Amino acid sequence: LVWLLVLSLAWLGPALGGEEEDGEVVAEEDDTLSDELGEEDGVLVLHEHNFARALSEHRLLLVEFYAPWCGHCQRLAPAFAQAAAALRNESSLARLGKVDATAQVALANEFGITSYPTLKLFRDGNRTHPLAYTGRMDTEGIVRWMQRRASPSATLLQDTDTAAAFVGSQDTVVVGFFKDLGSEAAEVFYEVAGEVVDVPFGVAEAAELFQAYGLSADTICLFKKFDEGRTDFPVDPAQGLDAAKLTRLLRVHSLELVMEFTNETSDQIFSAKIPHHMLLFLNKSSSAQLALRDGFRAAAGTFRGEVLFVVVDVTGYGADVLPFFGLTPADAPTLRLVKMENNRKYQMDQDAFSDTAIRTFIQAVLDGKVKPRLLSAEPPEDWDTRPVKVLVGKTFEQVAFDETKNVFVKFYAPWCSHCQAMAAAWEKLGERYKDHEDIVIAELDATANELENITINGFPTLHYFPAGPGRKMVEYKSARDVETFSKFLENGGTLPEEPPAVSHVPPRQGQGPPPT
Repeated sequence: LVWLLVLSLAWLGPALGGEEEDGEVVAEEDDTLSDELGEEDGVLVLHEHNFARALSEHRLLLVEFYAPWCGHCQRLAPAFAQAAAALRNESSLARLGKVDATAQVALANEFGITSYPTLKLFRDGNRTHPLAYTGRMDTEGIVRWMQRRASPSATLLQDTDTAAAFVGSQDTVVVGFFKDLGSEAAEVFYEVAGEVVDVPFGVAEAAELFQAYGLSADTICLFKKFDEGRTDFPVDPAQGLDAAKLTRLLRVHSLELVMEFTNETSDQIFSAKIPHHMLLFLNKSSSAQLALRDGFRAAAGTFRGEVLFVVVDVTGYGADVLPFFGLTPADAPTLRLVKMENNRKYQMDQDAFSDTAIRTFIQAVLDGKVKPRLLSAEPPEDWDTRPVKVLVGKTFEQVAFDETKNVFVKFYAPWCSHCQAMAAAWEKLGERYKDHEDIVIAELDATANELENITINGFPTLHYFPAGPGRKMVEYKSARDVETFSKFLENGGTLPEEPPAVSHVPPRQGQGPPPT
């Protein structure tokens, strides 16, 4: 279930996201608190009265600002505690702490906390410029990120023996060769090494190492025990190194040309931030289907950095993701291309697995010549007789943009705790307006249905579609209770205290433009 939630952040349609936004916080501070540093599961419990002491006693302090009711915070808690224990067991200078931001309002305001969980690193007692946490939200990711900041970000390689040992120590390692380790380019390299914590970084300036690795100028070398074995990124003498560009190149080329989707590779696949994923769904127990990987791999090199090629075993780890693509194991072998920006999924008219056919299809998608394949569930037989109308992809257009109706739609995910919490209020709203001729209360499962011109980025999302021409859509962002919903509807899709965010939804392809 945890991985299903993680995956839905990426291929599988809109998701919770990595944090939860906070509303207005009102809490009373306990003035009796002392500056003693208490702990829970090895994590320092911090508040307004002991925060300064914690900063003074711990040179590296990673603080989680959380809310007790936040589901993401609750899922992070075990990993955060395990990371705290791991760092203490290795006698690291780094410590972990936590602040209940709903109770410690002064601290939350001081550090601009508006969503949960938010992690910030405080170094050397500096309270004014904490560093935002950029690592993975799991035990290993937190430990590695903190270790990299507690020690030099790159190992100095002084001779050929230490360099050879370092290069062979992991599946992937990065070595920066610089004639001058005090140069601007070397400083950028150290900066990147501090951020890309899942790969060991080394640095060398000895002439014998330049010669041993066939280099004559400053170069970043990525060594790997797969694919081509080594990728070089020469430093431009005029432009130097760009940290963001180098980080992206290293992330892209640290991946195998064709990845298999497994528990171990999931983080790599999604953290690479490659804009498109090409997926080959196959049954690994079938030798005929396994042979299709050859053409798939042959096409991959053309699109490296733009499209990530991934093999998904429909009978193994990939089985759980099939419903998000509207697939079953019997559909294998088949191909899908996913645009990560909006989770649009593309399908060949008829699957063809040659490298030429795959390249042609991908290029057509990149050129905007292929329409996305939109998922739609089948509507229940009584979908339009219930107080809350049950919409699906194929019925959404006719209901939401009926010019004679004001339609209020809840876009939800069945597993979303926030959606479950407001379900009763939404049903009551449906009952209240079921006999109104011009008001429709509806809901749509956004994990099983996709819409051409509306992207749902979090759950629940509420949109109001007013009657009349123009295909208008108003996003509702106020309190989720029946009375506020009713006030919104009775005022024609607005509340006195805030102006609505109105947008126009373009018609589906083949329809004319909205009336002026």
